Amino acid sequence: MSDVLITDLYEANMALAYLGEHMTDPATFSLFVRNLPAERGYLVAAGLEQALSYLERFRVNDSDLLQLGYAFSRPDGLLGRLRDLSFTGDVLAVPEGRIVFAGEPLLEVTAPLPQAQLVESYLLNQVSFATALASKAARSIVAAGQIPVVDFSLRRAQGVEAGMQAVRSGAIVGFSGTSNVAAAAAYGMPAVGTMAHSFVEAFADESAAFRAFARNASGPVILLVDTYDTEQGVRLAAEVLRQLPGGRDIGIRLDSGDLAELSDTARRILDDAGLERARIVVSGGLDEYAVERLVVAHAPIDVFAVGTSADTPYLDTAYKLVEYAGRPVMKLSAGKVTLPGRKQVFREPEWRDVIACRDEPRPAEAEPLLEPQMLNGVRVVPALAPDAAVAAARRRFRHDLDQLPAPVRRIQRPSTVVPVVSAELGRLTNQVRNRLTTR
Repeated sequence: MSDVLITDLYEANMALAYLGEHMTDPATFSLFVRNLPAERGYLVAAGLEQALSYLERFRVNDSDLLQLGYAFSRPDGLLGRLRDLSFTGDVLAVPEGRIVFAGEPLLEVTAPLPQAQLVESYLLNQVSFATALASKAARSIVAAGQIPVVDFSLRRAQGVEAGMQAVRSGAIVGFSGTSNVAAAAAYGMPAVGTMAHSFVEAFADESAAFRAFARNASGPVILLVDTYDTEQGVRLAAEVLRQLPGGRDIGIRLDSGDLAELSDTARRILDDAGLERARIVVSGGLDEYAVERLVVAHAPIDVFAVGTSADTPYLDTAYKLVEYAGRPVMKLSAGKVTLPGRKQVFREPEWRDVIACRDEPRPAEAEPLLEPQMLNGVRVVPALAPDAAVAAARRRFRHDLDQLPAPVRRIQRPSTVVPVVSAELGRLTNQVRNRLTTR
């Protein structure tokens, strides 16, 4: 199936109407998050790489027209207007890994109106989902502090593509490994994993299971100890781990119960057995709140394995027309008013973000967040390899996070940065509003 067809039907309806009315002048659409989810102080921009890759290969072919004809339940006579349509526009966007806030454009597309309209659904899907995942993953990184966090999300992700995206978003914010073998290879991350309870149950007893795993494991020997009685499982694991060569990477995994209390008990048993080097990995429905509680409790945990995200399944994102044929436009719907015109976001010192008109001069000491990504349908900078793109995004995230005020970083009851509107954009907004309400 062509990516062109990954769209909502009304996008094709509108594109056909624009072509029928010869409305092909440049249009600018702005993609932004209306409101932050509850308990969120910031977002982490992600999904741009997938969006740009899609725009590069976007072209309507004859097969697409046949399938659109089926969707419309009519011959493709009118649909022929779309034949060979490709993306020839410009894109400005916030690079992946940057910390952003509600109301700020993450991406702006300027292209002939039918093109800019047809790509809406795909861009929203990719940027919204990846940004939601990266923002959630960042909170686990913040909660864990200096303790490594690894990804265990594949089995609970909403599909294989979502599982790959979860790893990529986690890698951007600093996850140190993943259980997803394909994603580890794609994004230059270590593949990590232990064993399942089924492995233990398949043997006559835990000790036999642990010995068999230790004999056959080609990498670290991390033994899952809570299939039956956790404390007894740790003692049996310690007996097996003591017999391994000193150079082996060893440890246990706790997947259920009171992880703070159990990790304390496990650490004592392991240390008493002379296994101070054995790591304690914890998993089992962890999110940033559970991670924070365990860190605050000073639980002796060496690795957090995170694979659950239940509280924020989506972001309230929008892709809105802000200019057509040189005419700034805006939406006046209650609760959904938009800002007109092409824009830039300037980040001034002390995290003062200003949403401004695109052509405004940059204030002193301010940094523009939106950077040119495509010009006339061609990338400004060639695409990086997947692992290199993730590494670059991770550097940007770490730079921003290190400077982010502590109240905004908080896991519970965070504050946030509310962008201000520049005086020039404020005047433009009033002019457009007056024009619309008095015409």
